[in-house]
Amino acid sequence: MIHHDGSALHVPDQAPVLGTDVDVVLRTSPGVETVHVRSLVDGEPRFSEAVPERRGDELWWRAAVPVHNPVTPYRFLVGDRWYSAAGLADHEVSDATDFRLVAHPAPPAWIRDACVYQIFPDRFARSAAYAERALPSWAVPCGWDAPVVGRGELTGRQVYGGDLDGIIGRLDHIQSLGADTVYLTPFFPAGSNHRYDASTFDAVDPLLGGDAALARLADALHARGMRLIGDITTNHTGDGHEWFLDPAAQDRYYRSPDGGYAAWLGVPSLPKLNWNSTGLRKAFADPLQRWLEHLDGWRVDVANMTGRHGTDDLTHEVSRLVARAVRDVRPDAMLVAEHSHSAGSDLDVDGWQGTMNYAGFTRPLWTWLRAADLALPDFLGVPGGVPARGGDAAVRSMRSAAAGMSWRSWTHSWTALGTHDTARIRTVVGDPDRVEVAAGLLATLPGVPMVFAGDELGLTGAWGEEARRTMPWHDEPRWHRPTLARYRALLGLRRAHPALRHGGLRLEHADADTIAFWRETTSERLLVVARRAPGAPLHVAGLESAVNLYGGAAEVPTDGPTFQVWSVPVRMATGGNSD
Repeated sequence: MIHHDGSALHVPDQAPVLGTDVDVVLRTSPGVETVHVRSLVDGEPRFSEAVPERRGDELWWRAAVPVHNPVTPYRFLVGDRWYSAAGLADHEVSDATDFRLVAHPAPPAWIRDACVYQIFPDRFARSAAYAERALPSWAVPCGWDAPVVGRGELTGRQVYGGDLDGIIGRLDHIQSLGADTVYLTPFFPAGSNHRYDASTFDAVDPLLGGDAALARLADALHARGMRLIGDITTNHTGDGHEWFLDPAAQDRYYRSPDGGYAAWLGVPSLPKLNWNSTGLRKAFADPLQRWLEHLDGWRVDVANMTGRHGTDDLTHEVSRLVARAVRDVRPDAMLVAEHSHSAGSDLDVDGWQGTMNYAGFTRPLWTWLRAADLALPDFLGVPGGVPARGGDAAVRSMRSAAAGMSWRSWTHSWTALGTHDTARIRTVVGDPDRVEVAAGLLATLPGVPMVFAGDELGLTGAWGEEARRTMPWHDEPRWHRPTLARYRALLGLRRAHPALRHGGLRLEHADADTIAFWRETTSERLLVVARRAPGAPLHVAGLESAVNLYGGAAEVPTDGPTFQVWSVPVRMATGGNSD
C-alpha cells in the first residue's frame, strides 16, 4: 500500500506561505525501507529524506518540502521507484504529474462545502409578471408544456417565460435538496434564449425581470444563508453587443482590414474578444466587479478558448486579470472556469480556482454507467458515441485528469452528472438505480457537486437543447419520486460528513463493475462502494465494526446496481491511532 493526496491528512498546511516548509506524508506498507521527497526550487530538483512513523500495519513517512515558489511540484522516491499523482512507476516519469503545493491566494473556505444547483432561467419557473412583458423580435413565445425544438429554425428562439422572480418561489425545493448555491446561466440581454450572445454586460435582461429582480433573488438567497453565482463570457459577446457596434471599441475584437472578424467556432453572431486590447481589459473589469454587489462569484464560459487565437495565448494572463478584479472587491467570491476537456494546464496560475470537471468526472462516469442501448451521436463532442468502459478504466481516467492539477484545484472544481450543454443523466444511464449510483458518486467524490435543475426529478433529454425542458412543477406525476428522495439523502449525507467535503481519497478496489474508495480525515473514515451490476464478494477489513450510513447493507452486497456508504472506526481503518 502506497498513498498520498493533498488533503489535510497528508498535507497539514494547505495554504502555505512563501518561505516556509510544509511537511508532507506518504503512507506505505511496512516493507518499504527508504523514502525521499523530490521537490523543485527555482526549477532545480532537491531531495529530502523522509522519516517513518509506525501506525498499526502502516508506515507514515514525513518530510519537509520548501515552499520557495508560488507552485512547488514534488514527488516521492520509494526505494528506486517514483510515486506521483499518476501513481507508482518503475520508470523515469515526467514532471507533469507531480503533486503540487500552491502558495497563490487560497480560494474562499466556503467553496468546498458548497453544493451548486444550476438553473437555465427561461425553463425553470415563471412569475405572474411574465404575462405583462413584451417579447423582443427574435423570440417565439411558447406554452410551458410546449415541446423544445432541439434543432432547426426555432433553436435558441423559443421563450417559455421563466424569470428570476419565479426562482424565488422555488427556493424551498432547491434548499430541500441540500443545495446552498444557485448558479444561473447568463442573465444579460441577448439575441437568444441561452443569452451567451450578450448585447451588454451592464443590465439584466428585462425578460427575466431586470436589475431589480436580480437584487430580489440575491436578497432572498442571502436571507437563507445561500449564495448566487453568475455566468459571463470572456471569450466572445453577441454581434449586437454595444462594444461590437461602437466604432471606438473595434480593437476589442479580432477584426481584419476587410471588415471580417473572428468568431467562436465560426458562428457569426459570436465575435471573439481580443484581450490584447487595453480598452477591453479596463471595460471588462466593471461588470465583473459591479454585479458582485449581488453575486457571490462567476462561472466563466469558454475559459479554455479565452485569449487564444492563432499566435496569441493570453489565457493565463486573462485568468489572472479576472481573478484580481474579482478579488479586489470580493475576496470571498467563487471563480470557476468552463473546460470541456482537461484543464490542468490552465489552473494553478493565480487565476481560475477550479474548472467544470468534465474530463475528470462527467466523462469517465458516463462511460462506466451508460445504458447498453444508449444511442447518442457523440460523446460530449467526441465522435462515435459514448464508449462502454469498466470501473477500473473510469478510475484511471479520473486519476489521469487529477494528476494534471493540484489537489486544491481538483477539490474546488465542479463535478456534474450533466449540464445545460449535455444529455440528461437519466437518458445516459437509463436505469433509475444507476442514476442513484451516479448521484452517490457526485455526493462522495472530491469536488463541488453541481446538479442541473430537473435531474433530481428524473427528467430526460438526449442533448443540450432537448435537456433544457421546462420544470414540470404542475405535473407531479412526471416526477420520479425515488430519484428525488435519493438526491436529498445523498446530498444530505455529504453535508453531514466532513470527510466527504474535506477528506482524502484512497482507492480500495476497482474492477469492471465495482468501484470502492475511502474518504478520510483525522477523525472520520468513510468507505464508499458503488456497483453498476452484480459482482464478486468484496471483503474489507474493519467493515464488521462499521455503521452503514447509506444503502442499508451490513457488508458489501454482491447484487447491483447498488450504492453503499459505511462509517468505519478510525482505529480500525488506520490499524492503530489517528494522527
